[in-house]
Amino acid sequence: MKHSNVTVVRIYLTEGEGLTKILLAKLHDEEKVRGVTVFRGVSGFGRSGAVHSSTLLDLSLDLPVVIEFFDAPDKVRRILSHLKTQLPAGHVLSWPAQVNEG
Repeated sequence: MKHSNVTVVRIYLTEGEGLTKILLAKLHDEEKVRGVTVFRGVSGFGRSGAVHSSTLLDLSLDLPVVIEFFDAPDKVRRILSHLKTQLPAGHVLSWPAQVNEG
C-alpha cells in the first residue's frame, strides 16, 4: 500500500465566534484542501475556564466546534500562515501523518 506524508490540523473554536463558516469556505473553496471535517461538541472549556455545554432542555448556540483538515505539509504551512491573524492563539494543533493512496 502506497502512503504519502500529510499534516493534520485541528482548530478549536466555539460556535459563537462565527469563524466556522468562514474557515470552511476558505478551506473548501479557496484552498481546496484534501479533506475537512467539522465536529460539534456537547461540552468543553478552554484557557478561560468558561464551560460551553448543552443539555436536553437548553440547546446552546455557543458549543465547542473542532475543524480538522489535512493536506501536504507545504500547503498546510502556507494556509496556517494566512490564518494566524484570524485564529485565537493556542487554538490550533498540527501533527505529521501518513495517508494511504490506494
